Formats: sequence, C-alpha cells, structure tokens
Amino acid sequence: MILTGNSLVNQRSHMTKPSNGQLRLRALRKREANRPSARQRIFDTASELFYLKGIRAVGVETIAAEADTTKMSLYRNFPSKDELVAEWLREHDATFWQTWDAMASRYPEDPRRQIKAAFALLAKHVADPKARGCPMANAAVEITEKAHPARKVIEAHKAKLRARLVQMCTQMGAQEPGLLADQLFLLMEGAQVTIQTLGARGPARNIARASKMLIDAHLRA
Repeated sequence: MILTGNSLVNQRSHMTKPSNGQLRLRALRKREANRPSARQRIFDTASELFYLKGIRAVGVETIAAEADTTKMSLYRNFPSKDELVAEWLREHDATFWQTWDAMASRYPEDPRRQIKAAFALLAKHVADPKARGCPMANAAVEITEKAHPARKVIEAHKAKLRARLVQMCTQMGAQEPGLLADQLFLLMEGAQVTIQTLGARGPARNIARASKMLIDAHLRA
C-alpha cells in the first residue's frame, strides 16, 4: 500500500502539526528554561550596580527593575538589601582569593615572584578604564555601621590580605616584614583609590615599579 496524497497518515500528520502560536510558546519556554534564575539575575544586577554606582545610590526598586523581576522576588531571595550587599562582597572575597591562590601556586617556593605577580595583576586592573577601584574599600566608605553584615566581610578580607603580605615578606627574609607588608598594603589601597580621581594615567600606573623599588630597598637593608 502506497501512502500518498490524502491518505490517513498525511491527514493525521497535518492535523498534529503545531501552530505558529504553539511554536512561539515552545520557543518562549525554551528561552525561559535557559534564562538565569530570578535570584541569579538579582545578584548579578546588584553586583554590577553596586560597583558602578555605589551602594547607597542603588535602591531595591532599581535592582528589581534592571533584573526584570519584582521587589517581592528580591526579598524572597535575599532577606534585606544589607544581606544582598554582604553576599556581593562574599562573592568578591571568594573570587579574589581564588585568583590570588592560583597566581601564587605558579611560584610555590618564591614569595618574591608571588608578590611581583600580585602587583602585576593589580597594575592590569587599575589600567582598565572601567575599573572603579576595590569593591571592599569602596563599600567600607559607605558602610560604617559595625553591625552591618557587609562590614564584617570587608574587615575580614582586608585583615587576611595584610596577614598574607606579612607572611610573604617574612618568607622573603625582610628584616622588618611587618613594616614592608604595611607599605605594600598601602600601595595597593592607594592605587585603587587614585584611579577614581586621577585615572589610569595617574600615580596608579607606577604601582608595579613602586612595589619593586620598595621591596629592593628592604631586602638591601
């Protein structure tokens, strides 16, 4: 039997062919399935806005609108704006140390090379015209309440960075590792701040060279 023309098979095939509306609905469902969750959209949007515009300048209404969701959805995923800010900084802390540890692992027995690589990475960051400095330092200026959940993240992050520098300066054999670590820490912080006032072509452009001269001076002492 040859099934052609108006055979029952062809009729059924025609009858079950999806309409344009059904095709659009399927495409919409597929896009929605691949779309980040509301929580992820809120977090990503807030992270970008907090960094570019500042924490106080960005309200939950703006975050919800930019994330294509609602305030109700925001508060369903994050108890408060304060906690959203803290989560943003926790994410930054985790990413920062992942990058630092990956960099340090390339020179496991050479702390000086580790510091050189760290400052080279910082020099690259401050040369980016889109950079607005350190998220932690920026947030510290806006958040002064000691009980704020983000404040604890900021202080722990900076304390760990200073401790790591002291450890590396000690391993390098510096006579005053604490002093050298403090000076390197101040270089890092200063470079991040000055790009917001004098730009990438200001003092920040000399960060790698300045750190090398500082270390040389301590190791020669």
